[in-house]
Amino acid sequence: MSLIWTLIDIFLFVELAVVLLLTLPVFSATTWSRFFKSQFLAMLAKQAQLYFAMLIGLLVLCLLEALREMQKFSSDTKSDSEHLDVEMQNSMRLFRAQRNFYISGFAIFLVFIIKRLVTLISEQAFLMAQSEASLKQAKSTTQAARTLMEDKSVEKAKEAGEDKQINEITKLKDRIHELTAELNREKKDKEALKSQAESLNKEYDRLTEEYSKLQKKITISGGAGGKGDSKDD
Repeated sequence: MSLIWTLIDIFLFVELAVVLLLTLPVFSATTWSRFFKSQFLAMLAKQAQLYFAMLIGLLVLCLLEALREMQKFSSDTKSDSEHLDVEMQNSMRLFRAQRNFYISGFAIFLVFIIKRLVTLISEQAFLMAQSEASLKQAKSTTQAARTLMEDKSVEKAKEAGEDKQINEITKLKDRIHELTAELNREKKDKEALKSQAESLNKEYDRLTEEYSKLQKKITISGGAGGKGDSKDD
C-alpha cells in the first residue's frame, strides 16, 4: 500500500472512531457543543469550508483513481488470461484497486456523516439551551406573578383594613354627632328649666309681695276696727 492510501486508511479509522464517539452516549450534547465552540475549533471554523472542500476533492480524486485502476486491471485480466502470472498480478492489482475504491468511498461517506452529526448535536444543544432558558423564564414569570398576587392580596388586606377603619371612623363621627345633638338638647332643656325657674322665682316674689301687702292691709283694717269699738265704749 502506498503512502497516500495508508494515510487515507488511517483517516478512515479516525473517522470511524469519531463517529463512534459522536453516536455513543459518552458525552452529552451540551459537552459536545462546548467543544465545538472552543477557541481551537473556532479558529478552524473560519476556514472550515475551504478545508472541507479540499478534503472532499482529494478523496474524490483518490476514488476516481481507484475506479480508473479497477477498469484498467479488469480489462487487462480479460485480455491476458492465457498467462497465469500476469493474470495473478492483474487480479492482485484489481483487488487493491477495489480495496482503495471502497476505502475512499467510505471515507467520503463518513465525512458527510460526521458533518451531519456535528450539525445535529449543535442543534440539539441549542434547543436544550433554549428550552432551559424558556424554563428559567417561565419560572421567573411564575415567581413574579406569585409575588404580584401576594402584593395584591396584601394591598387588598390593607384596603380592607382601611375600609374597616373608615367605617369605624364614620360610625364614631355619627356617634359624636348624636352625642352633640343630645348635649345641645340637654342644654336647651336646662336653659328652658332655668328660665322657668327664674319666672317661678319672679312669680313667687310677686306673690310674696302681694301677700305681705294684704297682711298689712288686714293689719291696718283690724287696728282701725279695734279703735272704733273702744270709742263706742
